[in-house]
Amino acid sequence: MRRQDKEIADSTLLPAVLEDAFVCRIGLADGDWPYLVPMNFAYADGHVYLHSAGEGKKIEILKRNNRVCFEAETGLALVRAERACDFGTRYVSIIGTGIASFVTDLAEKSRALDLLMEKYAGGGSWLYPPAALRAVTVIRIDVETLTGKASGYTEEEVRRLLTGEPEGS
Repeated sequence: MRRQDKEIADSTLLPAVLEDAFVCRIGLADGDWPYLVPMNFAYADGHVYLHSAGEGKKIEILKRNNRVCFEAETGLALVRAERACDFGTRYVSIIGTGIASFVTDLAEKSRALDLLMEKYAGGGSWLYPPAALRAVTVIRIDVETLTGKASGYTEEEVRRLLTGEPEGS
């Protein structure tokens, strides 16, 4: 990373960025052209889970090349200034790489959907009709690398943002 002063050095905080972020952008390689897709997602145990329709450009690309890059951010805020060139943005972001696969095991699909529902809908007990569970496509990314960057935040502020720890703890 070029700006090592902005690197999130505490690797235990990196998964927290994925847990806090609302959208994950998945970068795919389609021959000579990149393809980027914003998606809802959930993260658990070194895996990013995505749900999708069973067809479309993203699916076709993944069938040819399952190596992916992904990005997510949280804590976004505009930093205003008197001069245009002094404006900035506060953020905490993560970039990762991994290998994507299609989940076919119904129990793992159900667990992935539970993670997504927990993230976006909160607690609850969710039931998935067997036909719907078979029809939905769940993509699992086995995370290989993660790097994080924080801009406009102190290390203590990053920790509070991502862990919910109160100030001074």
